[in-house]
Amino acid sequence: MAVPAADMHAPVLLAEVLDFLAPASAGVYVDANLGMGGHSEAILERSEPGGRVVAFDLDATAIALARRRLARFGGRLTCVNDNFAAMPQRLRDLGLKKVDGILLDLGLSSYQLERSGRGFSFLADEPLDMRMDASQGPTAADLVNRAPEKDLADIFYYYGEERQARRIARFLVEQRKKRPLSTTADLVGVVERAVPPRFRPRKIHVATKVFQALRIVVNKELESLGVILDRAPEMLRNGSKICVISFHSLEDRLVKRAFKNTPALRVLTAKPVMAGDDELMVNPRARSAKLRVAEKVEHNDS
Repeated sequence: MAVPAADMHAPVLLAEVLDFLAPASAGVYVDANLGMGGHSEAILERSEPGGRVVAFDLDATAIALARRRLARFGGRLTCVNDNFAAMPQRLRDLGLKKVDGILLDLGLSSYQLERSGRGFSFLADEPLDMRMDASQGPTAADLVNRAPEKDLADIFYYYGEERQARRIARFLVEQRKKRPLSTTADLVGVVERAVPPRFRPRKIHVATKVFQALRIVVNKELESLGVILDRAPEMLRNGSKICVISFHSLEDRLVKRAFKNTPALRVLTAKPVMAGDDELMVNPRARSAKLRVAEKVEHNDS
């Protein structure tokens, strides 16, 4: 089955990623978020004829679609249906002690936003799920219907940097007393009622930060990112790069701090690399993308 055109996710900052990773035929590279496979495809093409990619994704459907799309690469692509936090062990399971580059694109694919039916976006009325792995853990609906008001406020404030967090949490608790929230439209409706027009952001939808916060918590995204940032040096060969593309300030701050404070990494991007005007014209979603890169250096960490 061909990948529908709507699912074709344009990989952000692709040229810049390839310049830093410099894929070679003898190399093994990790794509920590396969999505629709745009970055993996480019790395495999650049590293012909012998380069390999080990690609992680929690979403089994995304892996199935990407495998079909990238079938021409045969055994050069290995897909792992797991959280990228499991990368150290899963690489060992594959007999790989070191790799020649790691890419973490922390954004959602077009498939997840537009066709997964799991409520990642407020643009369609879908079940309020938000799990990358639909077989694991509580959903976003479970969270908004069961969590204490203070916990919800903290989630929206810390993970979404939402200034109206307390008011939104209070409105959610009032609403769920009347009827549980089950769809994205239910959640959007509560947020719109909670936030007065004068306090609404000008450039993004009023519910954007709430959706972001719930998705991060449901999928434990920051915890997974922290694991990889901590353990990346042990997985990289000397001179190899780790590239991280983040889409909001929480992620970017974690990456910046980890790169700076890890002796075995040398920062290559004093400031994050961002998309240029040409890319933004064809891929507006790249507007908030920030790429930071570090290189593994000799370090006596035994």
